Amino acid sequence: MAFQGLTDEQARRYEEDGYVILKSLFDREEIDLLLKKARSDPDFNSALERKDEKGNITRLKLWNHPPDNLYGLFPRSKRMVGIAERLLGGEVYHYHSKMNLKEPRVGGAWEWHQDYGYWYNNAVLYPLLVSIMIGLDPATRENGCLTVLKGSHLIGRINHMKLPGGQTGADLERVEQAKKHHELVYVELGPGDVVVFHCNLLHASAANESDKPRWTLICCYNAARNDPWRQIEHPCYTPLVKVPDEAILSAV
Repeated sequence: MAFQGLTDEQARRYEEDGYVILKSLFDREEIDLLLKKARSDPDFNSALERKDEKGNITRLKLWNHPPDNLYGLFPRSKRMVGIAERLLGGEVYHYHSKMNLKEPRVGGAWEWHQDYGYWYNNAVLYPLLVSIMIGLDPATRENGCLTVLKGSHLIGRINHMKLPGGQTGADLERVEQAKKHHELVYVELGPGDVVVFHCNLLHASAANESDKPRWTLICCYNAARNDPWRQIEHPCYTPLVKVPDEAILSAV
């Protein structure tokens, strides 16, 4: 059955918890098509690398504008854009998307942070941004799935700073206080499942100590009315052209 948009209950869960999980938003055929293309794509050999405190490396393939190929069809799909429009209350645009490539045994951890902790410095005035993470491989506690502090988006933006190892993360003292008040949740996803989360939700992920990869595609959206007030290095508003959900499989 085609996705008909968020239910009122799902939207309420997002507002209260800072995130909501949607099972099987994409089917296995769509996910396998994306993985087949990405895992054989020589461009991924030059993916960015980010180290954690222990020196483990996670690779990233980043797009500021959705490319005119299969990678761009996912963030432009009607079901994805519709979720962002519902939660942000109007027109949205593609802020950026990235494939997070956490390889077996070497994929690094991501320290506690808020996405708006970074994006605040990009001259966006309001936290009117949302991220939608698509599970490509099974994401489990063993291979470093997303971890969130439920409801922590209600704290508001926390100052971010350089952490040991070189990552930028949230003020550790405030994170420890947040842990006393907010439930820690491991967001395990199957291929095609998604988690939609608020830009102020505190989240992290552990290193991949398993023998299984953990690849995800994360698509981020900004409200059109929240366009940066000055020119910055990051691209500003560009109209987002939605495509039918069927376009992904039609790209074969």
